[in-house]
This record gives sequence, structure tokens and C-alpha cells, in this order.
Amino acid sequence: MSKLNKASIILPIVGALFLWIKTYIVYKTGFHIKIENWMQEFILILNPASFLLFIFGLSLFFKTEKVRNGYILFVSFLLSFIIYANVVFYRFFTDFLTLPVLFQTSNFGDLGESASAEINWWDFFFFIDVFLLLMIIKMKPKMVNFQSIKRVNRRAYFLVTAAILFLNLGLSEAERPQLLSRTFDREILVKNIGTYNYHLYDLFLQSKSSAQKAMADGSRLVDVENYVRANYVKPNEKLFGIAKGRNVIVISLESTQSFVINSKVNGQVITPYLNQLIKDSYYFDHFYHQTGQGKTADAEFLIENSLYPLNRGAVFFTHASNKYNSLATKLNENGYYTSGMHANNKSFWNRDIMYKSLGYQKFYSSNSYTITDENSVGWGMKDIPFFQQSVDLMKEMPKPFYAKMITLTNHHPFTLDESDRFIEEYTSNDKTVNRYFTTVRYEDESIKEFMIKLKQAGLYDKSIIIMYGDHYGISENHHLAMGQYLGKEITPFVHADLQKVPFIVHIPGVTDKGRGKIISKVSGQIDVRPTILHLLGIETKKDIQFGEDLFSPDHRNFTIFRDGQFVTDKYVWAANTCYSKNTEEQVDKELCRIYKENTATELNFSDEIIYGDLLRFYGDEKNKD
Repeated sequence: MSKLNKASIILPIVGALFLWIKTYIVYKTGFHIKIENWMQEFILILNPASFLLFIFGLSLFFKTEKVRNGYILFVSFLLSFIIYANVVFYRFFTDFLTLPVLFQTSNFGDLGESASAEINWWDFFFFIDVFLLLMIIKMKPKMVNFQSIKRVNRRAYFLVTAAILFLNLGLSEAERPQLLSRTFDREILVKNIGTYNYHLYDLFLQSKSSAQKAMADGSRLVDVENYVRANYVKPNEKLFGIAKGRNVIVISLESTQSFVINSKVNGQVITPYLNQLIKDSYYFDHFYHQTGQGKTADAEFLIENSLYPLNRGAVFFTHASNKYNSLATKLNENGYYTSGMHANNKSFWNRDIMYKSLGYQKFYSSNSYTITDENSVGWGMKDIPFFQQSVDLMKEMPKPFYAKMITLTNHHPFTLDESDRFIEEYTSNDKTVNRYFTTVRYEDESIKEFMIKLKQAGLYDKSIIIMYGDHYGISENHHLAMGQYLGKEITPFVHADLQKVPFIVHIPGVTDKGRGKIISKVSGQIDVRPTILHLLGIETKKDIQFGEDLFSPDHRNFTIFRDGQFVTDKYVWAANTCYSKNTEEQVDKELCRIYKENTATELNFSDEIIYGDLLRFYGDEKNKD
């Protein structure tokens, strides 16, 4: 290779090398990627190389120095931005970006405060390689002198790039068989094929999902229906219809995890009202959230449909036009007035579109509330005025009604006006964890005020009130402070346990006056739809749903997380490890095998329903029975 040819190839290689080094540093500092052996570490080091050499190598086809240099600088900046965007997203969600999430641009304006809380002044270092490349081009032009590259040299360059790619894929497949066909865990994909190749694969999956709907037909429902029917559990005869004809009020407790229930911080009770309400309710203390990237929207999807959310993006965005047999639709058929209540922009999480697909007759969004600077904080209207104004709206609703209420105040970054603090912040080095307890306490007070208002409006005795935590509030990035609060190390087992969220069923005249009960069945949000409908005396045997009535004596102690982890009454599968539920110690993976198979089957069936919009074919089949 001539000197000029060597000089011409230096700049793309230097650009790729800078990003290669930076990507590996980000893997080790920006993400919490679990490495179990030296081979995984080698794959982690290797995996950015093939993509970076390829994308920068395309500059070898350009005919002028200006175009080549501009392309290399642009690619360097773009890829730096992609890796940085993943880091910011990961800081809160402990997850990697997907294309469906990037398409959720209508949410970006509302995400301002949460996003800014995860951006630090030192983040400019994520782009330092771009500045270094610019300096090389400006200050060392002879080092990167331009000359057309001979075809044989280009061919050799890309053959080396291809060899690195196949080496990466071969080692990854050996380390993780069926890597690309088992995509429940994005961390495993990034760890093996790299961030950039992961995004290309995500693009492929997005295209594939669009094709699935176009090519789907009703025959795929046969296997799904057979599975659902085989796993249907009969309702509890004593409780079936016990709330028949009552108003149904379902409250989403934003970011509320179960560890705050019956707990204290700085000697102060965190949830005094909920602690008392639990004594007057059915309370499920082994109830888990099962959300994916859609968080609150995913929780809504689970509650409404008893289907799992998607592993990528939020169903509320990606499949809002699908046909669903939702809780709202079912209640519409049984004479209920159905509504969603959320004092936020109606388009946030695409609710204005999705709620129509779910069958809501009315969406009470921010336009339905009187919102001022005084009654707002963080993400919008405070919970106390939200509940107060919502009861006034409920009084005007046709009866019986179904109202699903989405709270806001206990949302990351958990900011609160000083006048609304009922307890002091926790005292750790983590401001997010410290503030969390104050907003949970405010939420608890808002529920108390809501129940008082319901009684004053004459709605309390005629209603059934259900409350559920929608998703975690404290992510994996705050394990140090959480370990300090809990007084123990946050292992994968403990982290799985922290995914418990409250689930409370309060039935005035049935569970109040100390007649409540704590039920310790392993359960999740997937179970809420059949549970509510059976309490109302509405049968669900013919419905396509993966949840089971929580009051049924036949309910399985088995809950599946969206990422493929799961919990049973005996075992916990977390971080690719099988744990004993009793001892919290690792046990033989074979003990978890049958549950892993069931998990994969159920998630795959649910995905098929959503990607193929299969429920559009179900109506006629159901009516034939």
C-alpha cells in the first residue's frame, strides 16, 4: 500500500478506534452489564469493532477530501449521540433504547424534568473524540492526506471487517446459543453483538413486526386459544359477583413499590393511610409489576387486556390501532360508562388514540381539569387536587361507571413543594432515593383525601376501589442507596423482589371494618382484568387472556416479567440464575427449566396476538361457541 493510500486510510481507522475505545469505556461505566467469564469480556471488547470499521470504511469510496472528512465527522458525532442517548435512557430505565421508543416524540416535551435530572455537566466527554478528530484534520492534514484508495486495498479492508463480524457472531452464538431468536433481554444482545449492531437488529425487528400484521391470519389463534382455555381457572364461587352493579374505580399508583408499605424512613411512617386501608381491604403482598419500556402505559395495557406488553417500545404507540377485548370494552357491553382520568396532555403516551381502541367512552385529560401553577408540580397537576376535581366529574357520570385514574406526583425525579411535604427526605448520597419517600407520602395523603371526598359525594358505598402500583420508582442505578435503606446487598434475587407493587381491592361493606385480608399468592398485573370482572359477576371463560382470577383457589403462584424473568412460590429466575424463594440461594437451573419454557410460550403467544393484531379475527370465532 502506498504512503498516500496509507494516509488516506488512517482517518477512518482513527475515527473507528476512538469510538471503539469510547464504547467499551461506556460499557464499563455507563451500563451495568454483567460479565460472568473472560470470554464474555472479550466479546464485549470485540463487539463494536465490525460495525465501526464498516461504517467509517464507507468513506473510502468518496472521491474528495472534503466529503470524506465531513462524513467521518458526521458519523462520529451521530454514533456518539446514539451511545450517549442510550446512557441517559439507561440511567433511569436501566434499559437500552429501541426504535419504537425513539418514535414516541410526542412524549418528549413532557419528559423534560425527568430527562434533565439524568444529564450531568461532565457528559460533554461523550463527544471528546469528535473534537479530537476535528483537531487532527485541522492541525495534522499531512497525517490524513487524501488519495483515492485502490480497489484491492478496499477489498482487503472490508474482508477484515467481515472476518471480525463473523468472529464476533460465532463467539456470541457459542456463549449464548440461539442469541437472535431469544431476544427477551436487550442487555444480552448488547453484551454480545454490541450497541450499534443491536440497533440495526432492532430496525430489522421493527420491519418484521410491521410485516407480521400484514401477513397474519386467524389460524394462529387456534394454538393461542387452546393454551388459554387449558390454563383458565374458575372464579371463587363465594366472591363471584360480590360487587355486581357497583361503580369501578381503578387507581394507578405512580412508581409505587411495595417496600414502602408498613415501613418507616427517619422514624416516620411512609404510608400511614394505605397501611390502615390494607386492613380494610384484600391486599396482595406478592404482586409484581410486569411492565417493559412503556412503564405506566404498559401497566395500563396489562390491566385492560390481560396481555403482556411488548419487549420493545410501548404498545400504546406501536399498536394503538389494533383490535382489543379490553376491560373497558367488556364493561361497555355490560352497561357501564367507561372513562380514563389523567390530568395530563391527552396525547402523552398516545392515550387519545389508544383509549379509543380500548373502548373508553370518555377521556378526562388536562382539558377537563382546572390546572394552575399553584396546583402543579413536576409532571403536572398534584394528586390531591386531581382527586378532588375527579370526584366532581364522577358525580356527573352515568351510573354505574368505570373510571381508571392515573396519578402523577410520585414520578421521577420526585420533586415536591416544601408545603406538600409530610415527612423529611431520606439521608443518603442519592438525591433521587431521598426524595422518593416524600412523594410516596404525599401520594398516600392524596388517597386519604380522595376516600373522604368519595364518601362526601355519596359514591363510596356504591363503588369498588382497586389500586395498583404501575412500575418501579427506584431503578437498578440506585442500588447503593437502596441497599443502605434496606440494610442488605441488592442481589439479583433482591432486585426481583423489589419489583413487587401494591395491589389493593377495597369493597365497602365487604372488606372494611377490619374484615380485610392479606393474600400472599404470587401474582401480577396480568391477573387484574379477570379478577375485576369476576368480582362484578362477569364471566371471562371465552376471552383471550393470560391472567387468572386472583381469588380463584386454582390460581397458579407464577408471575412472568416482560424480560423473561419470573417468580414462583418456590423459585425466582433472575440474571440467568435460579434462586430458591425460601433461602435466596442459587440452586440448580434445571429446577427452573419448566417455568422458563412456560414463560417463553406465554410471552411468544402474547407477542403474536399484538404483532399480528389477531384479536380482529376472534369475534366471529367466539360467537360460534
